Amino acid sequence: MPRKTAPAPGTGERGLARVGLALADWSERWFPDAFVFAIMAVVVVALGALALGAPPRTVMIQFGKGFWDLIPFTMQMALIIVGGYVVASSPAVARVIEWLASAPRSGRSAVAYIAVLSMLTSLVSWGFSLIFSGLLVRELARRQPRMDFRAAGAAAYLGVGSIWALGISSSAAQLQANKGSLPPALLQITGVIPFTETIFLWQGLVTALILLVVSTAVAFYSAPSDAAAQPAAAFGLTFAARRPDLDPRERPGEWLEYSPVLTVLVALLAAGWLVEVFATQGPMTAIANLNTYNFIFLMAGLLLHWRPKRFLQAVAGAVPATAGVLVQFPFYASIAAILTGARGPTGLSLSDWLAGIFVSVSNRHTFPLLVSAYSAVLGLFVPSGGGKWVIEAPYVMQAANTLQVHLGWVVQIYNTAEALPNLVNPFWMLPLLGVLGIKARELVGYSILQFLVHLPLVFALMWLFAQTLTYHPPVFP
Repeated sequence: MPRKTAPAPGTGERGLARVGLALADWSERWFPDAFVFAIMAVVVVALGALALGAPPRTVMIQFGKGFWDLIPFTMQMALIIVGGYVVASSPAVARVIEWLASAPRSGRSAVAYIAVLSMLTSLVSWGFSLIFSGLLVRELARRQPRMDFRAAGAAAYLGVGSIWALGISSSAAQLQANKGSLPPALLQITGVIPFTETIFLWQGLVTALILLVVSTAVAFYSAPSDAAAQPAAAFGLTFAARRPDLDPRERPGEWLEYSPVLTVLVALLAAGWLVEVFATQGPMTAIANLNTYNFIFLMAGLLLHWRPKRFLQAVAGAVPATAGVLVQFPFYASIAAILTGARGPTGLSLSDWLAGIFVSVSNRHTFPLLVSAYSAVLGLFVPSGGGKWVIEAPYVMQAANTLQVHLGWVVQIYNTAEALPNLVNPFWMLPLLGVLGIKARELVGYSILQFLVHLPLVFALMWLFAQTLTYHPPVFP
């Protein structure tokens, strides 16, 4: 079905709705692919190292040497997507989505509704949030034929673009809470920082609440009216009701694939292990382990799908959404290697130089603003929660120790500010786009509008709450 002609930008609209439409039309025409940003980051960092006097040979060696350094973490990030997808696409969750989709009574209220649920679920898992919110948009598109599909899709992305990193799936907080996951060089600078000093600080919880309220208001008031809305049909998309079950079994050898027997047995094994882990390590330590976190979601997905056949189909549906992570994370590892390993004649690396800049141009009071700005800018080039933290943390945390800024709050500053470029760079939008069947340029106009509102608010909150915290030296286990 050919796409319908879009209304002229702002036709019949006022205020934020007019701005949202204009930005959406601009981004459809001009926004590049997410992979371009990763390649640009490699080039910029390599040129920076060369400018400091690092030999070209050294820069090239570090690029290749570091390429595979983040492979375990890359797999963990990919499994967050897979685990979130299999849980969100299970029949039980599908029934919940159908029930939830019956609440909104207008297209504009549906957009705000999607925004709230996207942000709340992102605090548990950004991977689950993306898929759950995308499926909710599809269901609401069936029920609300005048809901603007672009605004709704952008609202579904708000969890990842606003507060996800303030929740328990925060890659940086997870990394800092686990000695075994921390690179040795970073461990020597920061020590281990528990969740109680990062995502469970009251300052971070209040920040999340404020951003949720503001983001929901922007989503509601920027959504087009029914007259100007572009529904899913305008993009040639129609969404059928959920299929009730699997196709019938065709061969006798498939009986175990269709039987829940193996699922129940594996679930019992998983439950026994989880009880042991939570009893011996405590809830905070257990959930702070990224492997345990992923294990919970995968086992929950297996149990919710009930039959191995359906679970495998869900995994197959999730795999395409991991492509961006699998391809781009090695480039982020290379960036980190060049930053720290390519040294000039004086022995200075780009990481050392940046740390010196941080200390020289800031003090304890201005450091939060500088970190916020730097994290937001770097995030345009390295759209990765954990991957970017590996690049940024060595010199940022070294400077924080020097200036005696609360290390846990620096992690939270990073968490909050690094979500900002997600609203501009559509890398983490890829799983959602796969569910919705549209392109990033068709959503990013509305997310750019959110970015313009969030930017000054985040900077103000990061500076304000930093003044309420006291520095503690690193804890080395």
